[in-house]
Amino acid sequence: MGTTSDGALSPAILGPLLVPGDPYQINFRRRLAPPGPLLPFGADMQGRDVLARVLYGGRYSLTIGVAVVVVTTVAGTLLGAAAGYFRRLDGPIMRAMDALMAFPSVLLAIAIAAALGPRSENVVIALTVAYVPRTVRIVRASALVLRESMFVEAAVAMGAGGGRIILHHIIPNCFGPIVVQASFVFAYAVLSESVMSYLGVGPPPPAPTWGNIIAEGRIVLREAWWVTLCPGIAVALTVLALNMVGDGLRDILDPRLRIDG
Repeated sequence: MGTTSDGALSPAILGPLLVPGDPYQINFRRRLAPPGPLLPFGADMQGRDVLARVLYGGRYSLTIGVAVVVVTTVAGTLLGAAAGYFRRLDGPIMRAMDALMAFPSVLLAIAIAAALGPRSENVVIALTVAYVPRTVRIVRASALVLRESMFVEAAVAMGAGGGRIILHHIIPNCFGPIVVQASFVFAYAVLSESVMSYLGVGPPPPAPTWGNIIAEGRIVLREAWWVTLCPGIAVALTVLALNMVGDGLRDILDPRLRIDG
């Protein structure tokens, strides 16, 4: 599992060090050049190095994915813990989350990003709103169980306030489900960002995001299949690697899935 995830993610992170080519450099003399020794992934309609664009595009997608994971995890954990511990907040918070979950996540993110405008920051906001309900529900379920545990009752008897109990007792004991959910949100965010860029509501061109590269390549799909295929494979491998990481973390952190001996 570790080898697969490292192999899929490290080229995008280390793209500028691995490829000396400029993803923005236009060279019409090599327009739609097929894959070869000098251009392993070929060239696009403007003669730009597809390999350089794919590797640099990975930085955009992974950066947006990390931002979505951080914001979603923090907001979802606090809201879920508050909903699970404070009975008076449970209803309003969960009704709001149910309302968001009534829409397909990708469609909701596309609608929000289209309303806010095609910028990376707006993509992060849109994906956070779309995926935070999942984290809230998972943390709330754990908090409902922990709220009735003996160590929480002991903390209440000693005079600990609700905020202290949430920060020092509820959230630390939800660490496993939170980490597993964060890994899956990372995969969803990378895939959704590619879809949004493809549809024109992500970071605008000439930013070499995977979705933008695929969208540009669809025009010449018959003549230059490599322009679309290469970033498509990059998206598939990255999402597969992140899902494998999530499955591995779930097996490690969930004691019910462990096999003795």
